[in-house]
Amino acid sequence: MFTQRIARAAALVLGTVGLLAACHKDAPPPDVTFPTITSTPTPPQYGTPFAGVPNRQDAVIYQVNMRAFSQGGNLAGVTARLDSIKAIGVNVLYLMPIYPIGTDSKAVNSPYAVKDYRAVNPEFGTLADLRALVDAAHARGLTVMLDWVANHTSWDNAWITQHPDWYMHEANGAIKAVSNNGTTYNDVAQLDFNNAYMRAEMISAIKSWVFTANVDGFRFDYADFQPADFWKQAVDTLRNVKTHKLLLLAEGKRPANFASGFDYNFGFDFYGGIYNVYRSNQPATVFDALNTSEYSGAAGTQQVVRFITNHDVNGSDGSPVTLFGGDAGAMSAFVIAALYKGIPFVYNGQEVGMSRAIPFPFTGVKITWGVRSDVKRAYQQLLGARAASTALRTGTPTPYSTANVCAFTKTAGAEQALVLVNVRNSAQTFAVPAALANSSWTNALQGGTAAIGTSVTLPAYGYLVLKK
Repeated sequence: MFTQRIARAAALVLGTVGLLAACHKDAPPPDVTFPTITSTPTPPQYGTPFAGVPNRQDAVIYQVNMRAFSQGGNLAGVTARLDSIKAIGVNVLYLMPIYPIGTDSKAVNSPYAVKDYRAVNPEFGTLADLRALVDAAHARGLTVMLDWVANHTSWDNAWITQHPDWYMHEANGAIKAVSNNGTTYNDVAQLDFNNAYMRAEMISAIKSWVFTANVDGFRFDYADFQPADFWKQAVDTLRNVKTHKLLLLAEGKRPANFASGFDYNFGFDFYGGIYNVYRSNQPATVFDALNTSEYSGAAGTQQVVRFITNHDVNGSDGSPVTLFGGDAGAMSAFVIAALYKGIPFVYNGQEVGMSRAIPFPFTGVKITWGVRSDVKRAYQQLLGARAASTALRTGTPTPYSTANVCAFTKTAGAEQALVLVNVRNSAQTFAVPAALANSSWTNALQGGTAAIGTSVTLPAYGYLVLKK
């Protein structure tokens, strides 16, 4: 949420606070009173829980920025384009925050300044519109995730007046604005995760959307900046909803997120690697080490989501087309992000080669659809090949990269894939390692056989995806 400055910052690992143990260990002194909170009951289940949620390692995520996505900037505009979204080869739809936002004097029209965690923003439509979108997505085999903003609220959220003790306070007693790395965000108020009551109500609100709108998971904003034990409490609660298989994505990179039970961390460092390789001429070998460092703490099939753009970096850095050397460079970068290791991520507009950025607060630019069918075909081709190959999807990677070519194999049982990606805007010759030289493959993208000798010359930003 808080732009690429924070995305590139080192993760702030907060200590756990042991709230639950403390709450049950000792009775409070008789002169201490706690606010009375009426527990919000779990709403009745709307619809039928979706049986088509993919295993976490098989997800391909598509991010929708509602304001830019359609001319109407609403939920109905997304519903109308679900067939086009699915055709790219994705299976998970991630909606940016759908909740009412702050309109107080400090507000900056941010979707991440939530006024009411349990309602739909009238700007986007109604609860009926959200349900219609989820129903239509499920009918097409698409999983739906909502964006959740746990760290803070708008200043006109009812919690401010009803439960001021749920927030952090300055020495003078005033509720704190959010501050990080020397930057203060005055439009939002910092919640206090030492408060067990706030945590319980927050988790109840998260869970309510599983029932109210039949959604299939959440992307959690700014997730490195709350205590890990809060996330474990939240994740454990959601996992106990046995009627639903939920996908849970932390927009963070600390290893503790995996221990808290998230399915995914966000590949901030891999994006930084792509940025440095394509923008600063760093060697393609930098990706190899990131496959180890970004997976620190991951167990089993837990994954890292890897992207070449999203709503934050698109607005701050620019679109992939402008960042990474035009259409060819942007596609080259996406091949690496989508195939090397982890979960591919597509930001709306990326698949039509959109060169114009969508800056915060995302109200000034609309995506033009129906253009650049060649770019869309390239995405379909790549994601289709990935879906059809266990090796490309979840195989174990072995690096063979050089300074100018990102090269790796992926192996799953008897199936093997070979990916070669030129990261430079000039032709590059790759010396094939002895283990791969003089071998025969199938072109995973275009079909037909491909013989690999002792060297391969790739055009500027060219790539090969082979399998056998």
